[in-house]
Amino acid sequence: MKKITLLAGAVLALGMSVSAQCQLPPVWKNVAEQKIQKTDERKRVYITPTRIVWKSSEDKSIVDNEEQLLKSGIGQSVLGSSHVCRLKSSNGQKASLLFDFGKELQGGIQIITGQSPVNKPVKVRIRFGESVSEAMCDVDGKNGATNDHAMRDFETMLPWLGVTELGNSGFRFVRIDLLDENVELQLKEVRAIFTFRDIPYRGSFRSDDERLNQIWMTGAYTVHLNMQQYLWDGIKRDRLVWVGDLHPEVMTVNSVFGYNEVVPKSLDLIRDETALPNWMNGISSYSIWWLLIHRDWYYYQGNLDYLKEQQSYLTGLLRLLISKVDKSGREHLDGTRFLDWPSNANPTAIDAGLHSLMIMAMKSGSELCTVLGENELAYECEKTYLRLLKAGKKVLKPVLKSGVAPDAPGSKQAAALMALSGVMLPDDANEKYLLVNGANGFSTFYGYYMLKAMAAAGKYEEALDIIRSYWGGMLDMGATSFWEDFNMTWLDNAARIDELVPEGKTDIHGAYGDYCYKGFRHSLCHGWASGPTSWLSEYVLGVQIVEPGCRVVRIKPNLGGLKWVEGTFPTPFGDIKISHKVQPDGSVKSDIDAPEEVRILTD
Repeated sequence: MKKITLLAGAVLALGMSVSAQCQLPPVWKNVAEQKIQKTDERKRVYITPTRIVWKSSEDKSIVDNEEQLLKSGIGQSVLGSSHVCRLKSSNGQKASLLFDFGKELQGGIQIITGQSPVNKPVKVRIRFGESVSEAMCDVDGKNGATNDHAMRDFETMLPWLGVTELGNSGFRFVRIDLLDENVELQLKEVRAIFTFRDIPYRGSFRSDDERLNQIWMTGAYTVHLNMQQYLWDGIKRDRLVWVGDLHPEVMTVNSVFGYNEVVPKSLDLIRDETALPNWMNGISSYSIWWLLIHRDWYYYQGNLDYLKEQQSYLTGLLRLLISKVDKSGREHLDGTRFLDWPSNANPTAIDAGLHSLMIMAMKSGSELCTVLGENELAYECEKTYLRLLKAGKKVLKPVLKSGVAPDAPGSKQAAALMALSGVMLPDDANEKYLLVNGANGFSTFYGYYMLKAMAAAGKYEEALDIIRSYWGGMLDMGATSFWEDFNMTWLDNAARIDELVPEGKTDIHGAYGDYCYKGFRHSLCHGWASGPTSWLSEYVLGVQIVEPGCRVVRIKPNLGGLKWVEGTFPTPFGDIKISHKVQPDGSVKSDIDAPEEVRILTD
């Protein structure tokens, strides 16, 4: 098997083909009582380590021939092979190795062992890490390291002359430790098992700024990693369908992969698990996000039959939301009142954000009800929308004038939603909040909506600068996928995640994080952080969906100081090919090649 090196996000570079459909052996046909589940949609490939980051001893009597493990293998133990790495424990020293597989992966580890001198199993400890320091740490109850959602730190026995496959987590680094005294472990191969959906990257983005190109691809890859059986929030922790967090992910799916079953599967799962009048995930705003996702999914994919499957639940949800609005137009949502974690300590911001989300929900609800022939409910949504909008401008405006920004609502999250909902002018939102202190105060989840609010004010160049510094800041720290949270202040004197933390440097993984993701519990692959990918496709490449199913698409580029940009965009009818180049006179020349079924507007 050839050695495979992953490029950031470029799973296609592996040359993977679509897996053939699995057929059961004939013997299974007569086992009537056997309940056979659908085969897994995902594919597995084996990845050879790119380097040995660390070993416990330079003494060859403890660790010898570890370079062998960097060679591509065959996944088969061989009797009497001399091509092995030998790990030994003697005189109180126990051998350990730390492997780097080059990129963040979802999956496990395969260990092929040689012939033990005593022909007995050997006890080892396995630790997975999204950073070097996480793979080197202990679960001590203080540093945040856990086995929540996935076992990333455990002990096991390895056979002699055997193949063992272990683990199911998100990781890049793996540490293996001998645990017993006076033993020898022969390692023939250690390979990561990469589990993913074998799908093409139909969307693309390239420009004269390689940093932006890398950010676009890293966001795409982050979501791809989370497209497992369902669309997860994170591959190490939060391997769950958090439906509010799904909105930025779904927009990335729309922009990169086009239609994929993982989206409707996930939307239907949370719908079926949440009987009305309960809120999805116990959070009122997340039920709103389910509605907004359906609106966008319908516009990008145009599947009316699927939308009709949601009709009963969708109309029930809209009636529930309408019941939470009083005659004056104020919302009274119950359940957990939540936007994102960084704004969680600011109830004023949460109130403003939820009011704005309700406005967006009623507008989307009116559109969807009209499509579904629910004209009376569409009218109720429109009336409630106008009542909420009027109340928002009346009630929230005095709050905005209470001082010099940023004051109250005190968060860029709320300001972004207020601009997008029409409560606040986008120019005001940018001047008073979004542009203040640049990328400081951005968040990985709501950063997408902050960027959209900047675009609404025409601040494309400023938005690109924030993308370069905020999301690019994670890349500077060695990230190959985007994180659950990030703060620009973390960069001060920080060590990269792909190195042992030097003396005097700050461990950016172990030292930071907040709320439920402190220290090593912090996820370094979170799909909600992929916002720049779909944003760059929509606003810089300029793809705006005008009619459901991409039947009418407006191409309106905003290069923001770039000299050229080109790329592709997936539609249900095929991919649109787009190229924009700045001419000597400052004008932009565009070349667009679209499927015949897609009408292109360039006004």
